[in-house]
Amino acid sequence: MAWNEPGNGQRDPWGKNRQTGKSPLDGLLKTLKTHLGKLGPGPGSILTGVLVLLVVGLLLSSYTIIDARQVGVVLRFGQYSRTLSPGFHFKLPQPIESINKVEATRVRSVNDKVTMLTRDENIIAVDFTVQYQVDDARKYLFSLNDPDGTIQAAAEAAVRGVIGGSDMDQILSAAGANLVSEAQVTLQKTMDGYDSGLRVTEVSFQNVSPPKEVKDAFDDVNNAREDKQSIENAALAYANKVVPVARGDAARIAAEASGYKAERIARAQGDTTRFNQILKEYKAAPDVTRKRLWLETMEQVLANNPKVIDSTGGRNIINMPFGRADAPPVNPANTGAVSAVAPPATDGSSDADKGKQP
Repeated sequence: MAWNEPGNGQRDPWGKNRQTGKSPLDGLLKTLKTHLGKLGPGPGSILTGVLVLLVVGLLLSSYTIIDARQVGVVLRFGQYSRTLSPGFHFKLPQPIESINKVEATRVRSVNDKVTMLTRDENIIAVDFTVQYQVDDARKYLFSLNDPDGTIQAAAEAAVRGVIGGSDMDQILSAAGANLVSEAQVTLQKTMDGYDSGLRVTEVSFQNVSPPKEVKDAFDDVNNAREDKQSIENAALAYANKVVPVARGDAARIAAEASGYKAERIARAQGDTTRFNQILKEYKAAPDVTRKRLWLETMEQVLANNPKVIDSTGGRNIINMPFGRADAPPVNPANTGAVSAVAPPATDGSSDADKGKQP
């Protein structure tokens, strides 16, 4: 018969029995069963069974497995010994050492709704929620009798403190976010003072509103405040639009006035200089200067007249402006009389004296 053929205990080449599908613990239990069977009934067999069960219990309580979301606090005879991180750990069997597992990563929360009095003596209802985690498992287990109840009471005290120190308008406006941060800081300081081992992760106000009895009045106040803000914004927008235009107009007017001033001053200075020059020439040659001035003046006055009448000699002299395209046609039937002033006398006699001559 071959060595691996069935029969007679399935012998192998090395002459040993080969058993498959059985664990060492099964062999241990079989051996214990054999020994217990040999002892037979009686006090000895009962004592041996108790001892075996005790040994098995001690072996099973000599290790622990800490989940990834937990930490283990080891107590030796009821006193704190050490803290275990997540994983497989050996320990002394019970009742020497025991394990208290604490979920350190779980986010716990408490919420409450309270009615408070503000600094300006208004009543307001606040719904708040506090989220926290276990930061130190040892302090969490042994510093406080009721950590969850303690943090809820401390959270209410912190919220009452910040609400009581603020006005209603400040609470209902955008500044309420600062109050939430202030409440979180105050709550964390309180829990640190209690040595609680808790870390506050977030404090939030879900609903901040006046009581139902006065809600309509507060809504009217809020609407009026919004209308006021809207009107102020419109006024600021109008001011931002009008003021630059007015400033531009003022700058333009000031610039035009400055230019006009400079022009008038320059013109006056030019007229003064020209007059001084004419005066100098007049002093040098009065008759020639007087006649030249008269001729220049008459040239300017009669430059655009189509007809010139000279009454000094008793004859009508019509000046036809030939060669001028812009001159209007002359109607002989509709002639106007323009009295030309005679040139100033150069011999010292006046125009009145010349008119009396025959």
